[in-house]
Amino acid sequence: MYIGLDDTDSNRGMCTTYLTALIIEELQKKGIGLVDYPELVRLNPNIPWKTRGNGALAIHVGKIREHENKKKRIGDRYYIYDSKEECSAEEVFTVVRELVEKHSCFDDEKTNPGFVISEKKPSREFYERCVKEVVELDEAIDTLKEMGASYKGYKNERGLIGATAAIAYTPLFCTYELLAYRESIGRKRLVDNVMELDRRFPETFDNYDYENEHVCITPSSPCPVLFGVRGTSPELSGVLEVLRTEKIERWIIYQSNQATDEHLTKKRIKEVKRHTSAIIEGIVKNKPEIIEGGHVLFELTDGEDVVTCAAYEPTKQFRKVVMKLMPGDRVELYGGMNKYNTFNIEKMLVKSTVKLMKNPKCCGVSMKSMGKGKGFRCEKCGKRIMGEKEEEERDLKPGFYEVPSCARRHLSMPLKVMLKAEAKPLMKDLER
Repeated sequence: MYIGLDDTDSNRGMCTTYLTALIIEELQKKGIGLVDYPELVRLNPNIPWKTRGNGALAIHVGKIREHENKKKRIGDRYYIYDSKEECSAEEVFTVVRELVEKHSCFDDEKTNPGFVISEKKPSREFYERCVKEVVELDEAIDTLKEMGASYKGYKNERGLIGATAAIAYTPLFCTYELLAYRESIGRKRLVDNVMELDRRFPETFDNYDYENEHVCITPSSPCPVLFGVRGTSPELSGVLEVLRTEKIERWIIYQSNQATDEHLTKKRIKEVKRHTSAIIEGIVKNKPEIIEGGHVLFELTDGEDVVTCAAYEPTKQFRKVVMKLMPGDRVELYGGMNKYNTFNIEKMLVKSTVKLMKNPKCCGVSMKSMGKGKGFRCEKCGKRIMGEKEEEERDLKPGFYEVPSCARRHLSMPLKVMLKAEAKPLMKDLER
């Protein structure tokens, strides 16, 4: 039995992962247990009506046999069971409905919960469309009806889209996140010793932004989450012994599509639609410039079309890298198109750079050209020399550049993860 859940939180509180943890615990009490890791599924990051990280949740459950042992511990009160027996859809529906209606942020106009109970999974294609494109509610409902699923939406019912996409998710390459929840909701979070995670647990990533001195594992919203540690391995419980924190109310490990770049598809500029993500390649058309607000803009052309590309102020030092681009440089950009038809850069691969030529120097200044083939003259001492212009060393080298951890989107794959052997199947386009 599959359960999908989405859009129960708001910017003022709650978290769908926490509600899912409550649901799992209540089902366990009724003899219904997980048969795999619960899944935190991030969807299209460009959707304008998302609450925070556009994350939906999915769990796969079955009836726990009395003689059955717990297969794997994935939290302080959560287990995976080796169960193949189906459970009562009606019983599951009742548990989920009661908890959704008790804990969802219905008073927020942007919160539109939805949940799905199904014996079947939708095709992975539906998930792929939800992570890359804009999918309408009627498409999700048609899919649910074809599957014979039970479902319930609230308010405008938009949460049904994410709930359906979550159970359609089948990992190709995945990551994991240990989420710990707090008792003292509303107060400042107490989490310390974060930098030690990088030394002790090299499989984790985006724990601390050293350039900006920013702790990345704690959210800024007033939600139940105390911290979330992400890694390429599910063996994350050891971080609880390293971090120094306030009292933890509960914790659980989720499997996820975070840091997988699954929202990206290589496209021509003309194929990139508003509110979608893509990988685009082209030639820098003009020197980047800084506009009001500290944002950096430039134009990219693929020979047929032109698009304005942006490194926005929250990307911090990444903007300095973008400012080093020159007309003629060839780059591959990873990111998404916003409502203004500007391409928001998440990551950049500089494929080649143009040569910059300069006049030779004398007396500490550039010499003046005396005309083609006539050499150069120093305006200070009058010295004349024959020769050609010299190549100026570029401060920008071919290679990957990424935004800092504090500005990274959930789905964007950090270079640290990209370089791991298990990520290579997703890098076949980059290895050419």
